[in-house]
Amino acid sequence: MIHPGFIGIDVSKHHLDIFNATTQHVERIDNTPQAITSTFERLRADPIKLVAFEATGPYDGPLRTALASLQLSLVRINPARARDFAKSIGLLAKTDAIDARMLAAMAQCLNLQADPADDPHRQQLALLHKRRDQFVATRKQELTRLAQADMAQIRDSLLDHLAWLEAAIASLDQHITRLIARHDSLEQRRQLMCSTPGIGKVISTTLLALLPELGQRSPKTIAALAGLAPFNRDSGLMRGTRKVIGGRRRVRQALYMAAVSASRSKSNFAQTYRALRQAGKPPKLALIALARKILITLNAILRDQAPFKA
Repeated sequence: MIHPGFIGIDVSKHHLDIFNATTQHVERIDNTPQAITSTFERLRADPIKLVAFEATGPYDGPLRTALASLQLSLVRINPARARDFAKSIGLLAKTDAIDARMLAAMAQCLNLQADPADDPHRQQLALLHKRRDQFVATRKQELTRLAQADMAQIRDSLLDHLAWLEAAIASLDQHITRLIARHDSLEQRRQLMCSTPGIGKVISTTLLALLPELGQRSPKTIAALAGLAPFNRDSGLMRGTRKVIGGRRRVRQALYMAAVSASRSKSNFAQTYRALRQAGKPPKLALIALARKILITLNAILRDQAPFKA
C-alpha cells in the first residue's frame, strides 16, 4: 500500500499518466503547462509529500516548471534505476499506468529526497550549453570528413560549414557569458570554481549547467552523481577491480579534462597525480582518481563559499 501524499507520473511526449496515492487512481492529462497546472492545483487540496517521475529530457520540462511554480517537491529518477526497482519487486509488466504507480512506490520505499529547487536561469544555461555541445560534436565530425575529402566541391562545402559552426559556437559562448554575468549566483559560483587548478571557463560552465547539486551534497553522493564513485566488484573469493559506473557522462568528461589540465600544473593536484603514478597506477586510473579529488574539492569550495587554497 502506497501512503497518501506520494504521486508517480509516467511522462510521454503528448500526455502524463498520474498515479495519486491518496485516491489510488491513475488519470491521464495532456502534457501541456495549462493542463498540468490546473491538475495539480486540484490535487494539492490534499497534502502532497513528493512527486516522482523519470528524467525524460525535454518532455518533463513543462512538468518541472509547473511543479516549481506551485512549490511542490519533486524528484527526477534515472530511468535505468526505476527499471531496476521494478524488477526488484517482481514487476515485469510495463504500461504507462503501471509505471506511474511504480514510481510512487519507489519514492516511498527508498525514501527518495526531493531535488533542490531549480533556478530558471540555470535551466536556460543548460539549454545553451547543450546546444553548444551539439555544435562542437558536429564540428568534430566535419573535421573528420574534411581530412578524408578529395573533391574540391566537398572540401569547399565542409570549409563553409566549419566556418559557420565556428561563428555559431562563438555566438553561443557570448550568450552564455552574458547570461552568467547577469545573475550574481551563477557568476559567484563560476568564479569560485575557476579559482581551482584545472577549472576554466568551459568546464565551470558545464558544471554550472549540469551539476546544480554541487556544494549541496555529501562527497560520496556528489561523486556518484558525476559517475566518479568507485564501486566494488567482489564476490566470494574473487576480488575484482573497482570501477566507476553510471552518473552524468558529460560531467565526468569535463572533470576528466580538468584532471588532465591539473596534472600538468604546479598545484598539489599535480603532486597527487605523480604520487599515484609512482604507486603503479595506470595513467587513466590516476586521472579518474584526480578528477574525483577535484570534484570533492569543488564541492567543499561551493559549500563553504571560499575560493581554492593551495
